[in-house]
Amino acid sequence: MTDVLDALQVGVLVLDEADKPVLANAAAREMGLVRQRQGPAPADEAHTIVRTLAGQVRRTGITRVVELDLPRLTHGEPLGVNVRAVALDGGRVAIEAADVTEAHRVARVRRDFVANVSHELKTPVGALQLLAEALLDATDKDPAAAIRFAERIKHESSRLGRLVSELLELSRLQGAEPLPEPEPVDVDKIAVEVLDRAKTPASAKEIELSFQGTRGLTVYGNENQLVTAVVNLVENAIAYSPERTTVTVTTSEDNGFVEIGVADQGIGIEPRDIDRIFERFYRADRARSRATGGTGLGLAIVKHISTNHGGRVTVTSAVGVGSTFTLRLPSRPTEAALSLPPSVEIGGVP
Repeated sequence: MTDVLDALQVGVLVLDEADKPVLANAAAREMGLVRQRQGPAPADEAHTIVRTLAGQVRRTGITRVVELDLPRLTHGEPLGVNVRAVALDGGRVAIEAADVTEAHRVARVRRDFVANVSHELKTPVGALQLLAEALLDATDKDPAAAIRFAERIKHESSRLGRLVSELLELSRLQGAEPLPEPEPVDVDKIAVEVLDRAKTPASAKEIELSFQGTRGLTVYGNENQLVTAVVNLVENAIAYSPERTTVTVTTSEDNGFVEIGVADQGIGIEPRDIDRIFERFYRADRARSRATGGTGLGLAIVKHISTNHGGRVTVTSAVGVGSTFTLRLPSRPTEAALSLPPSVEIGGVP
């Protein structure tokens, strides 16, 4: 019987009339529902919250189902558990607990995402409204001002369009649409396409674009998505680099994987920001991001594309020296690449 209970993923715990555990499976112990009391006579004891819930059920005889956040023994995110407490004969209470930490995390991410989207859309929409009103007032009185307002409207509408486009792209990558079947993709072709797209913004800042490394490499996946990922990395490198510097794209092969690196001589990333830059809407330098027209979604898109292709993206950076982002992708149709599992969230660290 004990082996059967220990095989369950849900925690199972039975307390006697004095709230002492008489049965606890391995999952219940892992969740911290049962802990060993320290002292001269060590003994199992139920978590305080569990004892309180058991007391309520024992008094009323009514089954209770609640969701709790239990602090972990180690530092970190609280453990979310769905707990069902049932009264048994003789004052005993049976507790069943299911780990719903991931569900809580996803729900929190969705709430944060909605809040962030609302905020990000509110800014350009409000600016467009104010600029349109100013343009109407200046049309007859000040033609020069009207031209400036029209240019600002064009800038804000472009930013809004880019934000909506990247939100739709992120939605597709997160599983709203089925992922295409992986196909062999020429890495040289990706690099040429990316550098061609980046010529205009690079020329505006007199930034040199360089392509180095191993030629003739192949990765497996979707060409359009891979181009999007590398374009985002190169455009970021250009946006956060001073004039007359160099952005270098490198390619290499390592143990069944192809690595596409994008290195710049830009402002670099503070150590405190490294772990968060792939989160949606996170900006290490908000003022500079606004000036460059960044949406805060580019690196989140890169992370999802790399994950969906059975790979990953990493970054090394030094403040004032520059950053190097490396996209690591399968060079052959491994099982991981063929399955292309949909990603759930980008918040953190890969």
